[in-house]
Amino acid sequence: MIKQTHRFQTATTEYYLGESLASLGNIVDKSRTILLVDENVDQHYGDMFPGWKKLVVPDGEENKNMDVMDQIINGLIELEADRKTMLVGIGGGMLTDMTGFAASIYMRGIPFGFVPSTLLAQVDASIGGKNGVSHGMHKNMLGTINQPHFILFDYSLPATMPDGEWCNGFAEIIKYACIYDAPLFDYLETNKDKAMAKDVDILQFLVERSVEIKTKFVLEDEFESGVRRWLNFGHTLGHAVEKLESIAHGQAVAIGMVAAAKISEKYNLLPAEQTNRLIRLINDYRLPVTMTSDKEAVFSIFKLDKKREKDHIHFVLLEKIGQAKTQPILLDELKQILQEL
Repeated sequence: MIKQTHRFQTATTEYYLGESLASLGNIVDKSRTILLVDENVDQHYGDMFPGWKKLVVPDGEENKNMDVMDQIINGLIELEADRKTMLVGIGGGMLTDMTGFAASIYMRGIPFGFVPSTLLAQVDASIGGKNGVSHGMHKNMLGTINQPHFILFDYSLPATMPDGEWCNGFAEIIKYACIYDAPLFDYLETNKDKAMAKDVDILQFLVERSVEIKTKFVLEDEFESGVRRWLNFGHTLGHAVEKLESIAHGQAVAIGMVAAAKISEKYNLLPAEQTNRLIRLINDYRLPVTMTSDKEAVFSIFKLDKKREKDHIHFVLLEKIGQAKTQPILLDELKQILQEL
């Protein structure tokens, strides 16, 4: 196990890399902690925590909304949570988002921590302090930026996921390779068979490298005014597709990355052969590359994207694999490009 301490602008977060979920009681005081888990996690791991206070919420991205948040707040009140109570979310990205948001607004803020149980949550969703819920068709429209007190990374947890969920996590890893780390892109190409076979050593490397990259961006730009925006590569279109097609986040991001690469080509930034290389890698990790959503519907969601400023959106493009840039694109221009994709 590797312990790291990261000092963000408003809080300090401890990372426990390679720790076991069974060791949670060594990190928090059981008597002052409430666990927040979804139904799926409770079914698999609920027996590990006899005697702990626990709230169980419905599984699924469609439940990341204020109705379920009300249930969580009511549950905290019933369990008599106070300002010193630690709220610990054990689950995937939806669950860590809900945990951080609930903890940030309950009594104006209580401490919280995460045990991400999916590959996607370990490499992305649990890191960086963004916590939110969706509103209507708009993903994460309501939210906070508030860092957890700790994140426990148990590498054995993602191995229990269904194959489809396993593939989803690779979209975010591919994203890091695209925007910042060309050698990681090479590694993903070379080790695709072992990665898809859930090789633990490969998983450990990919999680720890992803955590390192995302943490670097967050430390540099915690409140997303500069380079942290690069982490949105594939997400602007991806979030719209995710809502419209009711597909998993990783699948939507994969589609969004291909679209962003093709837009990069249109601005003469990215050579076509690099777009094709990205498409091959996404295919290798059994993720989709083609959007089937109605483009007018996609654009209507674009118009209220959080990265919009007046008449343009800050879109993340690629100059080459391993190097990103943020470029403001006029909404009218983006609408035309979208029709041509």
